[in-house]
Amino acid sequence: MQINFSKLTAAGNDFVLIDNRTNIISADKYQSLAKKLCDRKYSIGADGLIFLEKSDKSDFKMKYFNSDGSHAAMCGNGGRSIAKFAYCLGAAKEKMVFETDAGIINAEITGKDRVKLDLYDPCDLRTNLKIDADDKIFDADFINTGVPHAVIFVDDIEKIDAFKYGRIVRFHKAFVPSGANVNFVKVLDGKTILARTYERGVEGETLACGTGITASAIIAGVKGFAKPPVRVIARGGDELNVSYKYDGQTITNVVLEGPALITFEGKVEI
Repeated sequence: MQINFSKLTAAGNDFVLIDNRTNIISADKYQSLAKKLCDRKYSIGADGLIFLEKSDKSDFKMKYFNSDGSHAAMCGNGGRSIAKFAYCLGAAKEKMVFETDAGIINAEITGKDRVKLDLYDPCDLRTNLKIDADDKIFDADFINTGVPHAVIFVDDIEKIDAFKYGRIVRFHKAFVPSGANVNFVKVLDGKTILARTYERGVEGETLACGTGITASAIIAGVKGFAKPPVRVIARGGDELNVSYKYDGQTITNVVLEGPALITFEGKVEI
């Protein structure tokens, strides 16, 4: 059977998107299809596969799977991508509301290829963790922005071995049982940071990670390194903006805005 797909990129984080509102694909095939279609050598290739489903409580529902087939409750760049996808399909207007497995998300098309997400409040903030990683001991912080994230501030973001240390920290005992995505962050000034992310499920560094960029910007604020709105430059060079409110105890009104565009469309045999 052949199905239609769209390929989108959000700050270099790329996804295959499928309109499954008519249930042409059964949910029990999602995991295996993610592994197949995200393979960069034998298929379309992507960091993740996203299904747009019908919803009885919002404009649509998002189901997200990493390239290794693992399910994730939420993906920031994936969320911005499906918002763009749904808008182009006519499944939603410029301002929309959609379901994820982590909660309800508000989104808005703010420009030709820019999308804003109003994210839910993060949770499980833990600061000043000592993480042993082979020949290094990192000072790390942790927060769940829909996905668990460790944030590590570094002096030289270009020289850090993001794959080596990201993989070690991702599986560290401090983050069992789910593990954590790992963000290496360099503060440029009180408004701007650089971020590199090792993503679980992809099991490697990606050019951007929406929930990781959000986590990095929030932790930078919590530690007094930057004040919102924070400009975050992703590994691929794209700029995203993260705004939020922090009163010294709680973090609310989190908004992520950045690029999302369709790169190509086609049909694929499944």
